[in-house]
Amino acid sequence: MRNFVLLLLLVFSVGCAQEKQMLNEETEFHRELNAEYKDASKSPLKPKDLKHFKGLDFFKFDSTYVVKAKLIRTPNSEWFEMKTTTDRKSKERVFGILTFQLKGESFELNVYQGEDLMTTEDYRDYLFLPFLDDTNGSQSYGGGRYIDLKIPAGDVIEIDFNKAYNPYCAYNEKYSCPIVPRDNYLATTIEAGVKAFKKY
Repeated sequence: MRNFVLLLLLVFSVGCAQEKQMLNEETEFHRELNAEYKDASKSPLKPKDLKHFKGLDFFKFDSTYVVKAKLIRTPNSEWFEMKTTTDRKSKERVFGILTFQLKGESFELNVYQGEDLMTTEDYRDYLFLPFLDDTNGSQSYGGGRYIDLKIPAGDVIEIDFNKAYNPYCAYNEKYSCPIVPRDNYLATTIEAGVKAFKKY
């Protein structure tokens, strides 16, 4: 009898551990993004895609793609009109340059600040990090991906590529999305964040 009870406890423990491990594979970012895309009032998906939507496809979370970057601020940078996928132009400036190490290599990216957003209460500390990498067009959206950041108090900022998401244009061409500047191309594969979307 005692052996039977121990066996049951062992099976239960293994089952719980497996369930916990499965739950941990889905991050809060995954849950929030999927909830937004399932909501017809917020979703960028076309009606036919929303009808079949069961969740976005993500790369598995990988802590390798969470990096600490040094922020070199560029306070005297000029405002410019960032091109979008439509005739609209987005007035941006390079807020700073982010330098970091990834997979033993050194990289840098420009991080941008939008003129309109910085005047609003909710987005006055918002920074826009668009980037291209070698997964574009195969594993991830061909036009590149975005990451949302906030202005840090100091000169170090965390970049979590696991939170990289597609522009709305990846789902619906009616949207006007900033085109990733070529300066923000990373000559490596960023196998993190949201993958390419398969439309119906």
